[in-house]
Amino acid sequence: MDLLKEWIADFGLNEQMSLYLANAIIIVVIIGLSVAANFIAKSIVLRVVSYYIKNSKVKWDDYLLERQVFHKLSHVVPAIIIYSSSSLFPKFQHLIEQGTAIYIIIVALMVINAFLNAINDIYVTYEISKARPIRGYIQVIKIFVFTIGGILIVSNLIGQSPLILLSGIGALSAVTMLVFKDSILGLVAGVQLTSNDMVRVGDWIEMPKYGADGDVVDISLHTVKVQNWDKTYTTIPSYALISDSFKNWRGMQTSGGRRIMRSLSIDTTSITICSPEMIEKLKKVHVLKAYIAQKELDIERYHVEHKIDRSSRVNGRALTNIGMFRAYIQSYLNNHPGIHKEMTCMVRQLQPDGTGLPLQIYAFVNDIRWEVFEGVQSDIFDHLLAVAPEFGIRVFQNPSGHDLKSAFHQEGELHEGSRDRVMVSESD
Repeated sequence: MDLLKEWIADFGLNEQMSLYLANAIIIVVIIGLSVAANFIAKSIVLRVVSYYIKNSKVKWDDYLLERQVFHKLSHVVPAIIIYSSSSLFPKFQHLIEQGTAIYIIIVALMVINAFLNAINDIYVTYEISKARPIRGYIQVIKIFVFTIGGILIVSNLIGQSPLILLSGIGALSAVTMLVFKDSILGLVAGVQLTSNDMVRVGDWIEMPKYGADGDVVDISLHTVKVQNWDKTYTTIPSYALISDSFKNWRGMQTSGGRRIMRSLSIDTTSITICSPEMIEKLKKVHVLKAYIAQKELDIERYHVEHKIDRSSRVNGRALTNIGMFRAYIQSYLNNHPGIHKEMTCMVRQLQPDGTGLPLQIYAFVNDIRWEVFEGVQSDIFDHLLAVAPEFGIRVFQNPSGHDLKSAFHQEGELHEGSRDRVMVSESD
């Protein structure tokens, strides 16, 4: 600075003007150096780094480039030049150092934030990320880093040691707990969800309390984001998955089978013992032919061994239309290409109620896709509803308007027929 002032003074300028002009020249030089350094860092260094990253065989460094980690880091170069030249301005050295220090801290926070985002992006590419997401932990690290950064910035502004500010945090712990209550609860919930493997990204969960029924698309520190089947989104507080119950369909998805548990309500007045004619008719059904033959042998052997009097159909054992229908459904399911052969498959009777005798199908479709599952289930019940009359079975249904209309019509015809007979009798 002194040499520059003397050189300018040689041109005949007074000392004050020489000082102002020297300061102006130095400021211009510093600005020029900062701009040049920034240009070199971004236009040359960053381009070279980007070239090698894009052409490297590994992929993790691509995420560092996408998150602009190196781009944000390049902002430190001009600040370092300005900070190093602060001694040239003794009167303003403290302010310059203070301002550039705050700027460097802010840039460092931006770089760390981008770096942590890149780490999460890299981790998500691995399959384990669905079972062990780390986004919540990264958010906790960000909170810690930004808190430390804020303390450093404040300590620079007030010119005090950061330790003095840290010593006062204990007194503000109650306020901190209040402000970061959701974050603390989310952190605890995230640890429990992860350690117990309760939910993963991609799981189908159902939580009626929050109107959630769909796939988990994101797990963060505070919330779990669910895309419902109607394409809407529901956000659930992370700690709610710990405090409340929810259903996770992952077991169904990993097993490869989706359960059918639906009943046909059979009108009990249509249940009867099979007549010989009905038995002969049902023997023509391929899946029942062997079953009927075996049952007839078992029944005949039983009657002979126990000397059953068959003059009454009540005595002994007999084939019933509901039993034949149940055996037919079981055989039909066993031979159905859409039913999982290695999982439970059965037809059972439930407790009769006001709607008749529930005949329940409990089986698993071998395709977990919703549309395929519904198609297989509908095809099965379409068929069973259509063939039930072949067994003399009536499916229970509450009377409809058509049923009442038909009943009134039949009753009217009966009355009309009775009146006609009375008139003929009177004429005779």
